Amino acid sequence: MKQDIRKYTPAQLTDWFKQNGEPAFRAKQVQEWIWKKSARSFGQMSNLSVALRDKLDTDFAINSLTVATEQRSNDGTIKSSFRLFDGNLVEGVLIPALRQDDQERDRTGAPVAPRMTACVSSQVGCSLTCKFCATGYMDRKRNLDAAEIYDQVVEIDRQAKTTFDAPLTNIVYMGMGEPLLNYKNVLESVDRITSPDGLGMSPKRITISTAGIAKMIRQLGDDGVKTNLALSLHAANDVKRDQIMPINESNSLANLADALGYFYRKTGTRVTFEYIVFYNFNDTLQDAKELWEFTKKVPAKINIIEYNPIAEASFKNTDPQTLDKFAGYLEDRGVTVSIRRSRGKDIDAACGQLAGKK
Repeated sequence: MKQDIRKYTPAQLTDWFKQNGEPAFRAKQVQEWIWKKSARSFGQMSNLSVALRDKLDTDFAINSLTVATEQRSNDGTIKSSFRLFDGNLVEGVLIPALRQDDQERDRTGAPVAPRMTACVSSQVGCSLTCKFCATGYMDRKRNLDAAEIYDQVVEIDRQAKTTFDAPLTNIVYMGMGEPLLNYKNVLESVDRITSPDGLGMSPKRITISTAGIAKMIRQLGDDGVKTNLALSLHAANDVKRDQIMPINESNSLANLADALGYFYRKTGTRVTFEYIVFYNFNDTLQDAKELWEFTKKVPAKINIIEYNPIAEASFKNTDPQTLDKFAGYLEDRGVTVSIRRSRGKDIDAACGQLAGKK
């Protein structure tokens, strides 16, 4: 099998051109075609000679993904099943801005700035077995490489421009898989997406979401990442969190709090806590109090997320009155709270529903 040219570093590619009697600047031209212009074939590289393009095609491949299926929700959300070069499938989602008459508003009633968001996957399957998440009921087959994550962004951006005449404004690593268990490739993909030699997106428009890998949260701090960080919390005491997120057994809330504090001191970036309020499980005022106490450990805001049903689990959303009391308790104590409306639930594209279905 030919080597994917996108796995070559600039230095390695420069060496290849020198060994083939070509000037070194050709490497930069090819890198620009690959990462800035998102070329899918060597034939597109029009500033290279036909002979050189043929030579590249003989020695290398561009293992880009393809869109296997596309589903469109009543609310405008688009879910894509992406087929990788080895036949595996992952899912990604375009979450468009709401219509003007249905614009999202925060808890004060103020309109939220419209976003065009790509939700991308980082692994084929997942190893963390969170009980409320469809991906958690799959086996983890492999990590995605940086180019495969990059390709999802390129395809979803194309969908946004084609369907809504608007480019992406935000990217969230909240699809299939645990990003921090694919640390190297996730950070390399961020670099490709944010670099002026790549897609040129601001890192502050990117959020990496984790179920809570304390060691790697600290590593994010050491590496000085400039992206946002979100923690899928869903319970602020260890007993309850152990029940729904087995990763908590080896990454306790105390360890996570220490790691998040370290991340904040290193980067100055406020953390977002994602919290699904499940009916009769984590929706009491005592749960809200525990969550409030946890937010004191590191500067944070809270996104309350609607639960999206999956066939494998029997959880239910809490009722609106309980949700209002829960959110009000936090707001009364100065916590920034947003309630996120589900998008794409009718096509299994909402948070927790991605499962790489054929």
